[in-house]
Amino acid sequence: MAGALQYENGEGCKTVMDMREQISAAMIKAAKDKDKETLSTLRMIKSSLHNREIDLKDQFGETEMLQVLSSMIKQRKDSVEQFKQGGRPELAAKEAKEIEVIQGFMPQQLSAEEIDALIGQAIEEAGATGIRDMGKVMKLLMPKVTGKADGKAVGEAVKARLS
Repeated sequence: MAGALQYENGEGCKTVMDMREQISAAMIKAAKDKDKETLSTLRMIKSSLHNREIDLKDQFGETEMLQVLSSMIKQRKDSVEQFKQGGRPELAAKEAKEIEVIQGFMPQQLSAEEIDALIGQAIEEAGATGIRDMGKVMKLLMPKVTGKADGKAVGEAVKARLS
């Protein structure tokens, strides 16, 4: 099912409307297939995006959509860990399925080499010389990697590079 949700070109949605159309189409397909878990997750995505759009009014665009989806994935990854530690594999599996559905709407993830190149570029742009400049580097870097790489991993890579 997740493969059907992927972007056709792997580059991501060009507009908020593209995302809404993809979600609606996926919801119709999930309803026809009687896939309750996927349909529930798609409704959750649609609701989260709608709520964020209301909060931001006119400033809601692709970056904000990717932030919402990234946040949802991060929350579910944390939940998976908690459920595994708590001995609840069935709930961990449910959260993992939700991650899979949400990731279907994310653009293709950057490779480690691409992330490393972007980090090098951001360090150069910021004129960073040490760990104290990490904030400057992250400020330049995050808009470029939002939704395309795990922010925590990027932060750790920047920290290691500046140390």
